[in-house]
Amino acid sequence: MRAVVVYESMFGNTHVVADHIAEGMRPDHDVTVVPVDEATAEVLAGVELLVVGGPTHAHGMVSEASRTSAVEMAHRPGSGLELDPDAEGEGLRHWFHHLPKLPGVRAAAFDTRMGSVSPIVSGRASKGIAKRLRHHGLELAADPESFLVDKENHLIEGEALRAREWGESLR
Repeated sequence: MRAVVVYESMFGNTHVVADHIAEGMRPDHDVTVVPVDEATAEVLAGVELLVVGGPTHAHGMVSEASRTSAVEMAHRPGSGLELDPDAEGEGLRHWFHHLPKLPGVRAAAFDTRMGSVSPIVSGRASKGIAKRLRHHGLELAADPESFLVDKENHLIEGEALRAREWGESLR
């Protein structure tokens, strides 16, 4: 089965999670992992399972304002933050405006968010991603999933393994 994992990542955690999800999927799928601005119609051609993820910013999916803020934060001296190499490309919100209808394609949505904050407080980008996937005619293969980062912006211990296991569950 052909699968594509599309991610938007500002500081690299969502990128890492996307790679771990793909690792879990590989025994049963031919998987391509791409940043959102490389997820073109050509890359999506023939896809049977589309997995899409992004970081949670301000209660949901990244916005242009929160993307700008993340770039500014990373450039502050002493921030300890590094932008993902693909961070300054197109974001998921823009990409979804150009995504064609994909009837018959199954999909899954994931996000990264702060683990020390309840999802009621932080929100979950995966819910907005899932809503947009359904709007484009895709059937969800799994409930939206969150992977957690700590206050120092690192994946919490065990989340990489959990991402691989979640990938394995996507059939």
